Amino acid sequence: RCQRWVENCRRADLEDKTPDQLNKHYRLCAKHFETSMICRSSPYRTVLRDNAVPTIFDLTSHLNNPHSRHRKRIKELSEDEIRTLKQQKIDEAFEREQATQELNESNEQNTVSEEGGEEQEEEAVPLTLEERENKDYLKSLFEILILMGKQNIPLDGHSVDELPEGIFTSDNFQALLEYRINAGDEVLRKRFEMTAVNLEYCSKTQQKQMLEICESCVREETLREVRDSHFFSIVTDEVVDIAGEEHLPVLVRFVDDSHNLREEFIGFLPYEADPEILAVKFHTTITEKWGLNMEYCRGQAYIVSSGFASKMKVVATRLLEKYPQAVYTLCSSCALNVWLAKSVPVVGVSIALGTIEEVCCLFNQSPQLLVELDNTISVLFQNNEEKGNELKEICRSQWTGRHDTFEVLVDLMQALVLCLDAVSSDSSVRWNNFIAGRAFVLSSALTDFDFIVTIVILKNVLSFTRAFGKNLQGQTSDVFFAASSLTAVLHSLNEVMENIEVYHEFWFEEATNLATKLDVQIKLPGKFRRAQQGNLDSEVTSENYYKEILSVPTVEHIIQELKDIFSEQHLKALKCLSLVPSVMGQLKFNTSEEHHADMYKNDLPNPDTLSAELHCWRIKWKHRGKDIELPATIYEALHLPDIKFFPNVYALLKVLCILPVMKVENEKYEIGRKRLKAYLKNTLTEQRSSNLALLNINFDIKHDLDLMVDTYIKLYP
Repeated sequence: RCQRWVENCRRADLEDKTPDQLNKHYRLCAKHFETSMICRSSPYRTVLRDNAVPTIFDLTSHLNNPHSRHRKRIKELSEDEIRTLKQQKIDEAFEREQATQELNESNEQNTVSEEGGEEQEEEAVPLTLEERENKDYLKSLFEILILMGKQNIPLDGHSVDELPEGIFTSDNFQALLEYRINAGDEVLRKRFEMTAVNLEYCSKTQQKQMLEICESCVREETLREVRDSHFFSIVTDEVVDIAGEEHLPVLVRFVDDSHNLREEFIGFLPYEADPEILAVKFHTTITEKWGLNMEYCRGQAYIVSSGFASKMKVVATRLLEKYPQAVYTLCSSCALNVWLAKSVPVVGVSIALGTIEEVCCLFNQSPQLLVELDNTISVLFQNNEEKGNELKEICRSQWTGRHDTFEVLVDLMQALVLCLDAVSSDSSVRWNNFIAGRAFVLSSALTDFDFIVTIVILKNVLSFTRAFGKNLQGQTSDVFFAASSLTAVLHSLNEVMENIEVYHEFWFEEATNLATKLDVQIKLPGKFRRAQQGNLDSEVTSENYYKEILSVPTVEHIIQELKDIFSEQHLKALKCLSLVPSVMGQLKFNTSEEHHADMYKNDLPNPDTLSAELHCWRIKWKHRGKDIELPATIYEALHLPDIKFFPNVYALLKVLCILPVMKVENEKYEIGRKRLKAYLKNTLTEQRSSNLALLNINFDIKHDLDLMVDTYIKLYP
């Protein structure tokens, strides 16, 4: 890029300079850049876009002016002068921002100074020695905080309870400060050489303030890319515990400058028990604190733990009321059947899902337990080795997130119970007390008739949506054709609802057979029997009880949830996937995206030419060369060299790509969620910090220390 700048400036005398020399010692006035090349995402600075190249030059005016024949050489700046110029620009930008807010002017685009001349050489008031030392000191503190965030080092060290009375020990932050001083950091040494050793160098309040600025600056780098992309989708993950408080992890999906779909983690949002308050805070944080324009939001999805689904649905509904184009969808990283099961508003289902997660977690924690389970499966399936080997393979994966989770669980029930019983009753010292105790508790939970009925009914109800859900996580063509099969799925479920007595009778019989195999007594739940004590008229049978309390509400809820999640707008969007050439080919190029693309008409650069452009797009692929393969995904279509010749198609593909239901084709751009999971897994609950978490998860995002220091000085003078 430096080479292109030098060529455009016609500066032959700079061609032998290295990029580092050019970057450090030479400056180019803002007036040489198109306004579209300048990004004003921060009130504290004006920055160029990554691909900015100077193009505006008057290369003839000097010919008429004898005094300007010899172009003035740009002066090489010293470190102090560079720092002075930076400070001056920051102050000017901040003052301009303040003036803009006071006058409520609409023309915010005129914030770049456009003074004439080849370089900006106005003398600025130099920093005093004290101010310079203070900035260097703050920079050292920020460097330590960023290091702690990236390396996942908690701020606190030893807790007070661990230390004898009267003994002082540094927390991790102060220990790193002392280490830097001992390693020769003169700025810190001068600052603290007269400070008592048992005093805190930097208060908890100051650490918190600085961490908030670190978090904000790192997040802003991602949000700037999101704003440049215009359109985005919001995704939340399961509620997590951060130092004793519940938080919602928030991720954002967008297509970057290189046409790659990315899913990035942008922060935690404190969880509220009241869904209406949560909806307001969710909206306020995204729009006011993080500065995203929800008018450009084209999708929203919420992966939730069992019990939280109804509250997040309220959030989705409130956002849809304000922003109808923020389509409520499923998330590609969560299997439809698992998502539906977690949303069922029946207490027994929530308890069963929690038990399943605990069983899976226990076996994954101990390789010896998995070996024990393998041996049990081998004995039970000795007449069907193929099935036994398949189950062994499944047990070594996160099988609780599969489309067929409940089928797998029913097949594994006997093996799980026998294995857990053997572990809990083993009199040798083979298993520690924790594993033996958990095995006993979980074996009791699995052999509760209430649990058995619940998983059998879920298995049977969700069998109607399994193939549909699997297609939604398949190839682009699978997703397109899945949208057309929803009607058939709903028809089947409605037929089940109309004949629920018959279906429930078969399901209950399957549950009783499984219970008999496990030697479990068939009975009503204890809490129901206790509630009915003394009520002589009560003659409720187990079969009728579970029909009313489980089968009917589960089927009703799943029908309604499918209708809500696959709204008319969502289905229209999925029908637009026929734009992908491989889907177009399967439809014999007889497609009509125009009717479905109406909902995105305002997102297109040239909506009037859409019909003609789509015709050209179809012709291009219909009459392609024999050796040219049809792009099979949106990702492949967006990376076509001539995609920019179809601006409307390009815009449509970008919007479709960010819908949360579409999977991220390139795994390296889905690292936000993986790093979030890794952070939560590797960090103790009480040591988690929402600020440090963002630095750790986004450790590879560039950060501007000078900006952090200047922001801190502005906010806390």
